[in-house]
Amino acid sequence: MTFSKTTRRGALTGISVAALALITPFAAHAEDVVKVGLILPMTGPSASTGRQISQAVALYQAMNGTKAGGKTVEVIVKDDTGVADVTKRLAQELIVNDKVSVLAGFGLTPLALATAPISTQAKVPQVVMAAATATITEASPYIVRTSFTLPQATVPAADLATKNGWKKVITLVSDYGPGIDAEKAFGAQFTANGGTVSAALRVPLKNPDFAPFLQRVADEKPDALFVFVPSGFGALVIKQFVERGLDKSGVKLFGTGDLPDDDQLDGMGDVVIGLISTHHYSAAHPSPENKAFVDAYVKANPGQRPNFMAVGGYDGFALIYKALEKTKGDADGTKLVEAMKGLAWVSPRGPMSIDPETRDVIQNIYVRKVEKVDGHLWNVETEAFEKVKDPVKAAKMKK
Repeated sequence: MTFSKTTRRGALTGISVAALALITPFAAHAEDVVKVGLILPMTGPSASTGRQISQAVALYQAMNGTKAGGKTVEVIVKDDTGVADVTKRLAQELIVNDKVSVLAGFGLTPLALATAPISTQAKVPQVVMAAATATITEASPYIVRTSFTLPQATVPAADLATKNGWKKVITLVSDYGPGIDAEKAFGAQFTANGGTVSAALRVPLKNPDFAPFLQRVADEKPDALFVFVPSGFGALVIKQFVERGLDKSGVKLFGTGDLPDDDQLDGMGDVVIGLISTHHYSAAHPSPENKAFVDAYVKANPGQRPNFMAVGGYDGFALIYKALEKTKGDADGTKLVEAMKGLAWVSPRGPMSIDPETRDVIQNIYVRKVEKVDGHLWNVETEAFEKVKDPVKAAKMKK
């Protein structure tokens, strides 16, 4: 069957789930090439995420070659502009037309969730390298994540607030899945520790203006303000925090590592020196694996610094390569996912593994403090919570 140029997009967008279920990827598996469809927001508000991940994937192949399990791994990059309907259409096209064996990327939660039914029906692994809502891996048995979950990074932040003696905290989050995860996880842990969340503020994800919310913080004068925003939005929060004079008000600013994002940190100015955060990766992580990664990334992309999105992409490809080695090049989707479960390795972020029960990442979460080192700002790690599982799933499994 052929489609005209005017009808092809509509036909692919409307492809039925039943049709996807009938896709037989054996032809692609029989070839010497394994194709990976990398769907990322290369343009739009989350373009920094797409840039970081795509550059890290290219770097992984530059450092490790293009072969895994005896097969050549070919990457096809598609720009979804951060729109879920586009992500879904691109996933369908990549499976039906390009015969990809793996889908990867997914810069935001709605984009990952839009693709989940397609991965399930086509039995194609979906490696989530960025999106961080806790429940994502529950949307399909073919989803495996190499980024992080917001509760993983947020529960330690609540413990840190308690340790610092902060009794009254306001939370400020972007109003979508990960932000709501962060708000709930922080609130539950902080109140359990005896603290008070005096206000839980949610900012629209699209066209955010933090100023009116920060004014409320200025009026209420809590001990501290906990912030979660997606990668790329941290600089705006800092700018408006300073414009409101909150940096001199005594209100302590802290959050997950998305706030003092390595990609933007050096341009935020000395006002962020001393800012603390909890996260799974810092470009300043003191290990030989990370030094090699950062040095190679900077050399390949002059003037840029890898952030947690980059390491999510880099490790996503490490996972794909290791799974192909384990299956000896067999790219059958079910076999690949089974091979991914329980894999463990030393990442630039530190030791990590894939939980065989949840298909989520188990990793260290670090407390970091912004310091100026040799004239540049870095998130310097001060302590670590080791082998942290997603606390939401861990709690469910205890019941």
